[in-house]
Amino acid sequence: MSERFHRHLTRLARTRPTAVALEDARRRLSYAALIAEIDTRVARLQAVDAGRVGLALDNGIDWALWDLALLVAGRVNVPLPGFFSPAQLAHVTRQAGLDALIGPPELGEALGFTPGPDPALARRRVDTPPALPADTAKITFTSGTSGTPRGVCLDAEAPLRVAESLAEIAAECRVQRHLGMLPLATLLENVGGLYAPLWMGATSVLPGLAALGWQGASGFDVTAARRQLEHHRPHSLILVPQLLEALLADPGGPARFPGRFLAVGGARVSPHLLERARGIGWPAFEGYGLSECASVVSVNRPGDDKPGSVGRPLPHVRVSLAADGEIRVAGNLMLGYLGDESPMPTAWPTGDLGRREDGRLILEGRRKQLFITAYGRNVDPAWVEAELTAEPAIAQAWVHGEALPANRALLVPAHAAIDEARLATAVAAANARLPDYARVTHWRRGAPFTPAEGLCTANGRLRREALAARYRDWLDAPLAPRATPPATEPPIQPENTP
Repeated sequence: MSERFHRHLTRLARTRPTAVALEDARRRLSYAALIAEIDTRVARLQAVDAGRVGLALDNGIDWALWDLALLVAGRVNVPLPGFFSPAQLAHVTRQAGLDALIGPPELGEALGFTPGPDPALARRRVDTPPALPADTAKITFTSGTSGTPRGVCLDAEAPLRVAESLAEIAAECRVQRHLGMLPLATLLENVGGLYAPLWMGATSVLPGLAALGWQGASGFDVTAARRQLEHHRPHSLILVPQLLEALLADPGGPARFPGRFLAVGGARVSPHLLERARGIGWPAFEGYGLSECASVVSVNRPGDDKPGSVGRPLPHVRVSLAADGEIRVAGNLMLGYLGDESPMPTAWPTGDLGRREDGRLILEGRRKQLFITAYGRNVDPAWVEAELTAEPAIAQAWVHGEALPANRALLVPAHAAIDEARLATAVAAANARLPDYARVTHWRRGAPFTPAEGLCTANGRLRREALAARYRDWLDAPLAPRATPPATEPPIQPENTP
């Protein structure tokens, strides 16, 4: 399919030669110029015989061109997220057997690469490269549940198939200009924010991450993001829930987004958050996907939307439910995990529980993350966390209640000036939307959960085992005594701040 993609781009270069394909802060690249730029980079890769290449550039046209060149050249592309720690980057380099690096010289030196004849391609000798599944074109590393990144091996067809399905939806919404708000090293933006716009002949706008407001691994400058939205006036965005919440909670008022399609995914989305977005005219639609299925599996869309669901499956996938409600996906799977020779199933067991309603998929929690309260009620913590973080005062939340008479939450305020009173008000508002057994009655402030700390993934999905290990003393401590709750509203008890 990479050849078909290249031919498709070549046709666009003939039929839309002056249309802008890629744009960043420094330049614009037309469709006519795009093919020549890709082919030049393909020749450079071939000249140095780069086989497995780490891509560690900032968001921008250069990242996109090298990604496309690696795809066309049939070389293995391993995007290296900027939020990975030095130890994680070293692990990825060894496990994937990287023999070339496109990135900052200081990073190459730290990872054991040396300059080569092409200044953009540092080299590293690999005598016996680790085995890869046949036809591997891209290895996307996820943070997983342990802190050691796990490589998902994909062929060229899987992500492009997703991109083609997304392009059909975007075309129906008359999207002509997409603004990449997430790191291109994340598969979601790579597929939805680069391949899909190019497939439909639209423009992919790719500012650097700092210009977008990203500050290291955990900070986010809403004012900077707002400037990008107002300057570029995109028709579409892809956001994780935390970014949408931050943009809606901007003290200067919500940023204006005169767009046509805003996809929200990567973690569970509160219906209340979607309502707030739509209340100010933001066309926000929830979707669902996972790296093992090359990103997006299903998504709501204008004219075909059911809040509370994650929409209909995309045409190229087949979704079924196991007897226990586990969601299984077939039709567009990874080749396997790097270093794991286990045979791939015909349908991937996602670990997510769900049901079908009018052809749409409704999530009901993770099979392994559900906890059972002391009163025997099953609770999906992501559901409760989504309601908590839908409140402007709360940026992140982690909920725990296994075998407890009252659920606990670790809360990260949206900014340092938010005091306990505002947090308590936010918790009360979230609790009002939850049944009594799911409400939070004890909580404390916490430091941000970041990929660099190993506490969440790039898309903001919490790494629960790591959080439980980090805060084990707090979880094991007895609950503070409290007064008997009123009949209709449980008290909200802040605990000592760490």
